[in-house]
This record gives sequence, C-alpha cells and structure tokens, in this order.
Amino acid sequence: MVPFFLYVGLFLLLPTVVIAGGSFADKNGSLTVSNLTSIEQAYLVKSFVNSAIISVASALVGAIAGALLAYAVATGNPRGALRRIVTSASGVFAQFGGVTLVFAFIATLGTVGIVTVFLKDHGIDIFPNGVWLYELSGLTLIYTYFQIPLMVLVFLPALDGIRPQWREATESLGGSTWHYWRYVAAPLLAPAFLGCTLLLFANAFSAYATAAVLLTQGGVIVPLQISNLFTSETGQAQPGLAKALALAMIAIVTIVMLLYALLQRRTSRWLR
Repeated sequence: MVPFFLYVGLFLLLPTVVIAGGSFADKNGSLTVSNLTSIEQAYLVKSFVNSAIISVASALVGAIAGALLAYAVATGNPRGALRRIVTSASGVFAQFGGVTLVFAFIATLGTVGIVTVFLKDHGIDIFPNGVWLYELSGLTLIYTYFQIPLMVLVFLPALDGIRPQWREATESLGGSTWHYWRYVAAPLLAPAFLGCTLLLFANAFSAYATAAVLLTQGGVIVPLQISNLFTSETGQAQPGLAKALALAMIAIVTIVMLLYALLQRRTSRWLR
C-alpha cells in the first residue's frame, strides 16, 4: 500500500493543500480572505454557470447514449467480438482529448471540414447563424464525444449484474417486459445510472485541455479562468484568486464524487 499512498499524497493531497493555502494568501504571502470573496464577481459566477451547463448537458447526453450502447453490448455474447471491440474502443476514446480531439472535430465539422463541405455541396448549411463549433455549444458536442465511451465503461458492470433469472421470474408471475423494467431492472439500475451521470459531470466540469485549444475567447469556463489568472501578459496575474477558484472546483467535484460513491454503494448491495 505504500506506493499507492505515496502517489495519492504527492499528486492529490499535496496539491490540494497548496491550493487551499494559496487561497488565503495575497501576492505578498499575507493572510487574506479577499480571494474567496472575489469569487462573487459577475464574470467568475458566469464562468461557473457556463461550466455547469456544459457539464450537465454533456453528462446527460453521454449518460443516455452510453447506457443504450452499454445495454446493447451487455445483451450480446459476453465473450463475443462485439463486446471486446466496443469496450476496447471505449477505453481509448474516453481518454481521447486535447489538441488531437479538437483537430479531429475541426477537420470534420469546421468551416472547411469534410462533413461541412459535403453537406454544403448538397444544399445543407450547418452554420447558418455563425460557426457554433467554436462556442459553448461546440464544446458541449466535443465533450459528449468522450462522455459516451466513459459511460459505457462505468455502466456496463451494473448491467452485467442484472441476472436473467429476474426477467424469467417476472414472466412466470405474469409480468410483461414493461413490468420487468418498471419494477425490477429500472429500480436496480437507477442508482448506478445516476452515479455514473454524476461521474460524467465531474469529468466534464474539470476538463481543461480541450477547451483551451478550442475556445479563443476569455475565461468562459472556470478552468480557463484559472489559467488566465495564472498567466497574465499585462502583469495582472492573481494566483491567489486562481487558487480560490480551484478550491471551489475541488469542493464541487468532491461533493459530486461523494454522491457517486453513495449511489455506487447502494447499487453494489443489489448486484453482488
């Protein structure tokens, strides 16, 4: 266990302590609470709202689409080629982000992307009101790209825990497919589905590299605001405020992950 605790201490606990300490210090190292109170500024609050909207939208779409794909895989041969291919691909795509992912979308859906040009040649303009790919809506679409395979990976074990004998028992008691999903499968899978959705929310809420490459505007989301406050070309860097924003993000993600753990614990009691 020593390597594990050493890893957690160096890359999770120590940075958290540094961020928490820096949140209560000004540029001279003096104790202050102004960094925390400054979070109430309108443009910072708006960045939190934008991050929440993107995270909720991509998490919901990713959860629904990923759950359907995971169900299609779970109902097939557990040792078949389809399951191996989908799970392997999901493991790769869930970690695909940053510059390479943004380039792939620009080459596909950009103003001169393959799909954009093809549709335009056939009389369809996907950008009638401006290029939305470089706005929050485009960022939400790109986030959904890696949210769906992540949902497949985290929701598939819950689907595997549903035993076929439960459907047979429902049918032997005169129940239909609707009764099975309404009174058996859905109540059992609901905590796992909600927990996985919270995990997707935390994943999108803390993402940085993809947004940093795609968006050319200012800090429209919290991770970009933190980056801007650390690296100011005009000498107006505010590392204390940046760490206060990071501390707020840590608090939000911690709450979400605690809820996820509680839901997973409830699910595990039924799916052992």
